[in-house]
Amino acid sequence: MPRYLVIGASTGGPRAVAKVLFDIGEGLHDLATLVVQHMPPLFTASFAEQVAAHIGVPAREPFDGERLMRGTVYIAPGGRHLGIDRRLGHIVARIGDEAPVNFCRPAVDVLFGDAARHLGAAALGLVLTGMGSDGTEGAGALRQAGAAVIAQDEPSSTIWGMPGSVVRAQHASRVIALDEIGASIRCLVRGVQPA
Repeated sequence: MPRYLVIGASTGGPRAVAKVLFDIGEGLHDLATLVVQHMPPLFTASFAEQVAAHIGVPAREPFDGERLMRGTVYIAPGGRHLGIDRRLGHIVARIGDEAPVNFCRPAVDVLFGDAARHLGAAALGLVLTGMGSDGTEGAGALRQAGAAVIAQDEPSSTIWGMPGSVVRAQHASRVIALDEIGASIRCLVRGVQPA
């Protein structure tokens, strides 16, 4: 059963991320959720505030070394990478200023790669609407580490670049419409296979 949800999104992502988190509902209390939404600096803090108001659980930009807690949504700060590290026996957020990956900073591949390395099957990857292919390599690493990866389907995506790339690379465990993703994640958190 996943204990960490790692999400990547770009164009059309803010609405899709908010909807998925709202639809997961009570299931969020069993997950530490990390989101890379391609956004410039200054916008991500207000996005986190909007998400928190919409879903009723804490959402914020994490600081480097912050211990990741269930029931909290961590939004990558604009212009900086969000990753995951293991320090003093705890799973913590890693904030970095390394070079862009896939022309992106924050980059989904950075978050997913760290999740594969430090969380393995305790992670669940989700790739939502967005342009380009960021997240594809990381999704492959997650699958190799035993984690499931959900990709948003084409009809419900604003742009099917990122999820489509994951699907074409055969790294998606499931391809699901936006309206059904939250319910599927709730099932997986409970240890039930979605229909």
